[in-house]
Amino acid sequence: MNQTFEAVLVRQCALTLSGMKPGSLFSFSHPSMAELRIQVDQWNHRLCPLGLAARILLERPGVGTALIYVFRPRQLERMLTLHNIRRFLEQYGYHWGDTNLLLDQLSLRMQTQTQFPHEIGVFLGYPLRDVIGFIEHRGENFTCCGLWKSYGDPCAMEKCFACYRTCVNRCMRLYEQGASLESLAAPA
Repeated sequence: MNQTFEAVLVRQCALTLSGMKPGSLFSFSHPSMAELRIQVDQWNHRLCPLGLAARILLERPGVGTALIYVFRPRQLERMLTLHNIRRFLEQYGYHWGDTNLLLDQLSLRMQTQTQFPHEIGVFLGYPLRDVIGFIEHRGENFTCCGLWKSYGDPCAMEKCFACYRTCVNRCMRLYEQGASLESLAAPA
C-alpha cells in the first residue's frame, strides 16, 4: 500500500512533531527524485511556521528512495552546542559551523562513506552513550532495544521507549481520526 508523504511523516516523525526528539529520519519512495525534491521543499515551507524543517539527506535514485530528515532547528542547535556532542562529532571529522553546515557534512558522509555514519544518532536525539556504545560494540552487547539499541540502564530506557511508543500511537490515532499535521505539532 502506498502511503502519502504526510502519513509517513506523521508516523515516522511523531516524536519530533511532539517535541520529544530533535530529529527523525525516514525513507520515502518516489519514482522521480526531481519531484520528490520539490515535494520536500513544499513540506519544508509548510513545516517552517511550526518550528520544524525537512530536508533530503540522501538520494538513492537507483532504488527510487530518499532519506528524509525532519527536525526542530532550535532544539537541534541547542543540542549540537553541548561540549560533549561537539567533541564527539569533531572526532568524526565534522567542522564546526551552523546547524545547516553540520547537516551538509552528515549528508556528504552518507553519500561518500562505505559504512553508514552511525553518528547520525546524535542528530536524531539518541543519548550520546548509546551512539558511542553502538559504534564501539558494532551494534552488539546492548542492554535494551526499542527505537534504538541502548547501552544504559535498561529499566529507564524501557520506560522511555514505552513513553515514545505511546506518543507515536497517539499521534497516529489522532491523525487517522482527521487531525491535521499542524495540530499534532507541539509549539516551537
